[in-house]
Amino acid sequence: MNTQNVYILEDRGILYINGIDAKEFLQNIISNDINKVNEDNSCFASLLSPQGKFLFAFIIAKHKSGFIIDCEKSQTEALFKQLSIYKLRSKVEIMNLSNEFVVAAFNRGKFLKFEGAKDEPGNTIRYREDPILLDPRNKDLGARLIINLEKLYLSLKKLELKDSPIDEYYKLSHELGIPQKNMNELQNKLFGIECNFEELNGIDFQKGCYVGQENTARIKLKNKLSKRLLPIDLIEGELIQGDLIYNGEFEVGKVLINNQYPFALIKYLDEHFVRGVVFRCKDAKLKIKKPDWIKE
Repeated sequence: MNTQNVYILEDRGILYINGIDAKEFLQNIISNDINKVNEDNSCFASLLSPQGKFLFAFIIAKHKSGFIIDCEKSQTEALFKQLSIYKLRSKVEIMNLSNEFVVAAFNRGKFLKFEGAKDEPGNTIRYREDPILLDPRNKDLGARLIINLEKLYLSLKKLELKDSPIDEYYKLSHELGIPQKNMNELQNKLFGIECNFEELNGIDFQKGCYVGQENTARIKLKNKLSKRLLPIDLIEGELIQGDLIYNGEFEVGKVLINNQYPFALIKYLDEHFVRGVVFRCKDAKLKIKKPDWIKE
């Protein structure tokens, strides 16, 4: 990622949660600790089903008196509805600001040139009133500016950032093993912890109860994690959504996200899983990448 490149992530949506109960409201439902989020720090979190299955993933940043939720735009409406269900009598206002705010991603090195910036995931500074944060999932994904669309291009000009194709950004994200596109395909198909949310700083095992906490904690404490969502590289042929993946005659996984940057749920501790092996589906050959940040 070039230090002058910026990627306008028009496929990201923005919700804003405000009100005197906003902090308690989020703390009771998300997988991370909302107390980590302040003017100087942002976090990655998820909303799980009561069974601990994946539903939504998002970045949370402090903004004025409330919290910005940065999520995939295709999930925005469904996330808005889900949050509204949990709202009940809480004194909380939930707004969809996706038509007013936009996310712009740029190089980590550029971020570190800002006064007060720290080389820590989630570190947050302000450009005027707008948050700029080093990606809380992985520093190598760079920083993201969340800004009003009307101010975007003037701000990018002043910051000497050049608009670049977003495929470069998502290629890097895939190489790092971090899915961000077509996340709807994962809903209710795997546990949040199988999405590597612990390694991506998205689960806090010290906080109190939240939706899906019981099964998430059980898998962690009993060391029952035997599958992970991993990026795959297509060598030849065509992938089909839901394809089973084989090493020889042994089934080792299933394709869950089938797009330009595919991911599969892999039995990565299976005795038949070996890094660098060429696997096969019905009509394809592929390789499975295991990111260096995943430790066995």
